[in-house]
Amino acid sequence: MNIEPKSWKKSSKPHLFCPGCGHGIVLKQIGFLIDEMKIQNKVTFGIDIGCSLLAWDFFDIDTIQTHHGRTVPVMTGYKMAKPKRITLAYMGDGGAYAIGLQSLIHAAVRNDPITVIVINNQNYAMTGGQMSPTTLIGAKTTTSPSGKKKLFGEGFLGPELLRNIVAEKAFIARASVSNPILLKNLLKKAILNQLENDSFSFVEIISTCPINWKTDARGSLEKISKLEKYYEVGEIKT
Repeated sequence: MNIEPKSWKKSSKPHLFCPGCGHGIVLKQIGFLIDEMKIQNKVTFGIDIGCSLLAWDFFDIDTIQTHHGRTVPVMTGYKMAKPKRITLAYMGDGGAYAIGLQSLIHAAVRNDPITVIVINNQNYAMTGGQMSPTTLIGAKTTTSPSGKKKLFGEGFLGPELLRNIVAEKAFIARASVSNPILLKNLLKKAILNQLENDSFSFVEIISTCPINWKTDARGSLEKISKLEKYYEVGEIKT
C-alpha cells in the first residue's frame, strides 16, 4: 500500500547519491536559489560525467549532460548561442581540475559569462575513490593506499589559480557543505555576477564522500573541518 502523500511526490524528489554525500546538500541550495530568484524558466544546468551526472533529472529545468571534462566548453558554447540564459556548469574536481582544466582556464581568461560550480571531495568518487588533483598529502585513496606522496604535489587550489588570471569583474569563491547558508549566499553572488556583470563566476565547494573516505557522520565532519584549514572558505575574488 502506497501511503506517500501526493503533495510530496509533486514537490520533491530523493537524490540518488550515496548516504552522506555532499552533492545532495549542494543541489538543495541550488534548488532554493532557483525558486527564490524565480529563474526556473531562465536557467540551463550543465552536468559532467561522474557523480554529478546523477543530477540529470533532479530539477525541473533545462539540463545538458556533457562528456567528462567538457561541461565548461559546452556551457560556454551554449551561452554564446543563448546569451540571455543563466548558465550553470556543475562538475567534480576531476572534471574541473584534471581532464577539464585547460577548458576551465581559458573560460576564466576569456571571462565567459557562465557560473562554474565544482564539488571538491578529494577523490574520483564514482569510479572507485582514486586520488584526484585535490587529494591532500597523506590522504589514503584506492590509488594511494599508503597515503598520497609529496611527489604528486599538494592539493590543487583551483580558486586561487583562477584568481590570478580572471577579469576584474569575475567572482571567485569557495564554500563548504558544513555551512549551507554561506554556500547558498556564495552561489547567489555567483549567479548575480553572471547576470549583472556579464562575467565569469566560479564556486568550489568542499564536500563529503563517506563511502570512499570510509568515515561515519562524525568522521566525515572531522575531515571536512581539516580540509577547510587547507582550502580557504569564503570570497576569494570579487
